[in-house]
Amino acid sequence: MIDRKAFRSLSSGLYLITSHVGDRKMGCVVNTFLQVASEPPTVTVSLNKENATTAAILETGRYAATVLSQDAPMELIGTFGFHTSADTDKFAACEYSVDSADIPYVTAHGLAHFSVRVTETIDVGTHYLFVGTVEESEVLGTGDPLTYAYYHAVKGGKTPAKAASYNPEGDPENSAAAVPAAADAAAPEAPAAGKRVAWRCMICGYVEEGYPDGLPEDFVCPICGAPRDMFERIEI
Repeated sequence: MIDRKAFRSLSSGLYLITSHVGDRKMGCVVNTFLQVASEPPTVTVSLNKENATTAAILETGRYAATVLSQDAPMELIGTFGFHTSADTDKFAACEYSVDSADIPYVTAHGLAHFSVRVTETIDVGTHYLFVGTVEESEVLGTGDPLTYAYYHAVKGGKTPAKAASYNPEGDPENSAAAVPAAADAAAPEAPAAGKRVAWRCMICGYVEEGYPDGLPEDFVCPICGAPRDMFERIEI
């Protein structure tokens, strides 16, 4: 028997994993970056096989990791965590640099940066586990690292469907019942007497009014950039 609720007791940091294909920069948010040996300095990270960043790492054999600080804004997390690099330039509105291998890495709201050369790729079902050697590292800032628990409990963050820790059965906020009404094709319910319909971003909490019948297909959160399907219907 596997009790999915047991996985809620596991926590880690929150990191930006970045790479590139040609001139196109790729990146995503993970909580699976981990040091596994000290000599040589060896780390691992698992990424969903469908991620554009995964394809970039498979092609280049390299990636960079930025350790996020607690003050990292939801806009940054929303951009890297809930959009695809296949059609979004995630680096357009944030500070970044490149390492000696020309791999881009985010410096904004980062505590540390690691440049990694992949030495082994392991197929683990929905994800690839990349084992690699750290070839560069530096301290970017001071402060407390952003943990996955803090992201959920304090920042109110959600888990992307492609994340290794995504668990629709174990986490009510990610369940089918929590799919926003904006994505439903059925006619919307009338609001209660004296109430009006609004839409709340499940990533940053931004509330949008003025669309009683549902948000437009191309709507994105003006605060964190989350797409339409990350909004839930509320009454205010």
